[in-house]
Amino acid sequence: MANVPELFGSMVFNDRKMEERLPHATYKALKRTIKNGDPLDLSVANGVANAMKEWAVEMGCTHYTHWFQPMTGVTAEKHDSFIYPASDGQVIMEFSGKELIKGEPDASSFPSGGIRATFEARGYTTWDPTSPAFIRDKTLYIPTAFCSYTGEVLDKKTPLLRSMEKLSSVAVDVLHLLGKEDVTRVTTTVGPEQEYFLIDKEMYDKRPDLIYTGRTLFGAPAPKGQELEDHYFGSIKTRVAAFMNDLDEELWKLGVMAKTKHNEVAPSQHELAPIFATSNIATDHNELTMEVMKKTAEKHGLVCLLHEKPFAGVNGSGKHNNWSISTNTGENLLDPGKTPENNLQFQLFLAAIVKAVHEYQDLLRLTVASAGNDHRLGANEAPPAIISMYLGDDLGALVDSIVNGTEYRSSGKVEMLTGVDVLPDFKKDTSDRNRTSPFAFTGNKFEFRALGSSLNIACPNYMLNTMVADELAGFYDELKDADDLEAAMKALIRKTLTEHKNIIFNGDNYSDEWVAEAERRGLCNFRSMPEAMSHYIDKKNVDLFVRNGIVSEAEIHARYEIELEHYSKEIRIEALTMIDMAEKNITPAVIGFVNRLADAALAKKALSPAISVYAETTLAQELSEKLEAFVKKTDELKAAVYGAAAYTEVLSLAMYYREKVFALMGELRTIGDDMEKKTSAEAWPYPSYGEILFGV
Repeated sequence: MANVPELFGSMVFNDRKMEERLPHATYKALKRTIKNGDPLDLSVANGVANAMKEWAVEMGCTHYTHWFQPMTGVTAEKHDSFIYPASDGQVIMEFSGKELIKGEPDASSFPSGGIRATFEARGYTTWDPTSPAFIRDKTLYIPTAFCSYTGEVLDKKTPLLRSMEKLSSVAVDVLHLLGKEDVTRVTTTVGPEQEYFLIDKEMYDKRPDLIYTGRTLFGAPAPKGQELEDHYFGSIKTRVAAFMNDLDEELWKLGVMAKTKHNEVAPSQHELAPIFATSNIATDHNELTMEVMKKTAEKHGLVCLLHEKPFAGVNGSGKHNNWSISTNTGENLLDPGKTPENNLQFQLFLAAIVKAVHEYQDLLRLTVASAGNDHRLGANEAPPAIISMYLGDDLGALVDSIVNGTEYRSSGKVEMLTGVDVLPDFKKDTSDRNRTSPFAFTGNKFEFRALGSSLNIACPNYMLNTMVADELAGFYDELKDADDLEAAMKALIRKTLTEHKNIIFNGDNYSDEWVAEAERRGLCNFRSMPEAMSHYIDKKNVDLFVRNGIVSEAEIHARYEIELEHYSKEIRIEALTMIDMAEKNITPAVIGFVNRLADAALAKKALSPAISVYAETTLAQELSEKLEAFVKKTDELKAAVYGAAAYTEVLSLAMYYREKVFALMGELRTIGDDMEKKTSAEAWPYPSYGEILFGV
């Protein structure tokens, strides 16, 4: 059995190892940089680099890499060895502070949204000392930020770090105003729950759609799906349990606090949830988790699928972003306490979040928008595309009492009586969990449930941090000169909640009535990625990020172009894969099966005219008609893909792919899946849903 306390963080250059290996002055200077954001001196970097290298070499490392998160949706790394030539013709192992602080990957091939020319190759990675280095595959991984030669931000980490600093600065000002002078830093924490599918690698290797796109583009439903609800929290299969055990150990070595694992709703679907960490480290850890999941699955002859909707007809995979705010003194600012009606500090921060989500609901929607997530949002497996907030009965009643000026009465924690002597009674929570809400309050945090499973969580978190920081800054300006601070706070809280209560909805977000009600409330309902992304460059959104120093206007427009281009490319790859599968395998397979039916009918008739050939001729006729429609629709899809060349502007191109190409893909799939149902299993060229989903 693994010694978990000894195993945990064994592959991380964490605080304990730094304290052991660094000179005391160097360690203290580095801690000041990490905790307070103090500038990092090169002499400190040299000391850290040497200690890092010595530890890594002891652990068997020969190389190091600056690990960063460009705008590709995946992480990037370039490996360099520690070796340097010695005077005697041999080599020595060296690593300097300059090499720790700065790397130079070629930036020309990473997405830049037109912010730099292709021939401008130079880019820089810079060490993020707030996220500890770690070892994988005999390589020292150093978390870094990434920018262009001229300083434009080309990654997802830098805006997150800036947003954390901004929120901390503003929140500290507010707390000092409230008399909390001992607070010097405020951090946002995140616990991202990660859903994923595990399928047999043999099945995966036979599906070009899974290989090229991460999802099945054809596939008739199996006789059984998730309707019996027997997979959710069910007994974990032996092969999957072995994978999960290995995954836990690998993540624990890397300091990832993997806590919870279980079967999810769909067959072959599972979930892993970690303990909370600061937003920056949680982001790095979630990227690591997804990478380690894939590599660990390979060792077990499995493939880990992180696409939001790999299989039609069963639940897709999301990622629940549990977000909270805490002080360096250990106080959770989203904890209402036992008497939230008297907790003005909590009410003030709650009001700022309510206002932020209402005013920037379009940003929260677009930050979870993607080609994959378009399949999930709005279905009965994920929150709808309409952003709203759930506060629960108790907190909802508090808001109503503030808005209406009435007395608040908490329902309190009700005693749950089991009615069985041997079972202990317990107190239930003051509110239920609303699984249909995209942004739900759950005790002392908000759960943003709309994220797709493959998403880098830096994006929603830097937007959330920024919009809340902006509102808190406005609150501070309004309150700082108040003669009667308590009265001013109460007035501000009431005014804010009254003006922005339309974003609060505690009901069923799946209902048709809510769609109509949300429209009456003036809430956004962006049903697709291009529709949502078009609002990224709205003036109020650009002003928000520029005003708070998170990203420049040019960088916002670059991100806008990158995301829309990526969407169009994804749909194009999916369409071309469908065409390839249709023309090279499905059409020939059905022709072959129809020929077999015809040969069988002719053989029967040759044997005796009295023998019925009804089954063969009826099925052959039906498949022939479907095949004709299938071939015509394939040609139509091909023409639509070629037609995309007429669109050069990124939004119009993405809209074209959504409204024309994606729609035709759905029509082609419907015909193809109908043919699969009527074609023999041995003739059909690809593994079925039943084989894939129930084969592990």
